[in-house]
Amino acid sequence: MDVDGGGMSTDINNININHPLHARSKAIHQFTQQTLPACKPVLTPAWVIGTFFLMGVVFIPVGLISLHASQSVNEIVDRYDIDCVPDTFKSNKIAYIKNASTPKSCHRYLKVDKPMKAPIYIYYQLDNFYQNHRRYVKSRSEDQLLHGLRYNKTSSCEPQAFENGLPIVPCGLVAWSLFNDTYSFSRGTKKLKVERKNIAWKSDRNHKFGTQVYPFNFQNGSFIGGGKLDKTIPLSEQEDLIVWMRTAAFPSFRKLYGRIEEDLEEGDIVVVRLMNNYNTYSFGGTKMLVLSTSSWLGGNNSFLGVAYIFVGSSSILIALIFLLLHVKNPRPYGDTTYLSGNRKDISS
Repeated sequence: MDVDGGGMSTDINNININHPLHARSKAIHQFTQQTLPACKPVLTPAWVIGTFFLMGVVFIPVGLISLHASQSVNEIVDRYDIDCVPDTFKSNKIAYIKNASTPKSCHRYLKVDKPMKAPIYIYYQLDNFYQNHRRYVKSRSEDQLLHGLRYNKTSSCEPQAFENGLPIVPCGLVAWSLFNDTYSFSRGTKKLKVERKNIAWKSDRNHKFGTQVYPFNFQNGSFIGGGKLDKTIPLSEQEDLIVWMRTAAFPSFRKLYGRIEEDLEEGDIVVVRLMNNYNTYSFGGTKMLVLSTSSWLGGNNSFLGVAYIFVGSSSILIALIFLLLHVKNPRPYGDTTYLSGNRKDISS
């Protein structure tokens, strides 16, 4: 019996050791005591200096390539908000923009200094316009944009939730302040066609704006904020609105207006007929028209290339400093057998 009992206890111990719960508790114990097998590289001067040199060798060429791609983009930028104000209103621009009887038509002439290959993107640029203001950003209803009048909880849209006792679709300050300057282009006697489709994000068109949601009671108040919307077209197809509703993070921003699907040659004169409707004079803002090509990296933005070059140059500088310090004041290596990962070997 004693022998059998001893054998039985031995079997039980073996079962406990091999049990999954025991293995799990052992792993947890090793994790909490930081004794799990791990890669613990010894950061010798050669490794550190070599790593920084490698970062510099990789980052600087990537930065130069990105910078070259950005600089290959051709842009024409024209500020028109001041020149398009008649001389009689130069001293009172706010009165000009608020006077509906004053003609807002304006002509601009843009010279093409470098060849521009299609597609040529048309942007409007606003400065000193804080779309990132918390009260402004929150003044909208995502559910109403998707479901229309079926969703009536629009308290977040105040003060543009109701007008004359009726709900506004789309509600909120963001939609109410819709940009409404318009542009048309010609080269010589030929009018340049502006493609206005597919200028908004596909995800916004398909998932954020309802295909059966139509503007209702929009811009019917005494105080008009910006552009009006076609009541016969659903919000999912009104891409000017969709582009505008994606609020910008900074007070200076560009938004896509359309595309010109024709090449422009060096020396061409592009005639722009625009309607200067949007009021930026009340808050000291500016308006610009931008024609731009694109590269494989996107538009004209040198930040990424400069950042890569800066990080790469800094890495090489740090590597050189470490190398000089190591050559001037070398230090003997410690005995790696005393590291925590090697203590078991010592004890054995």
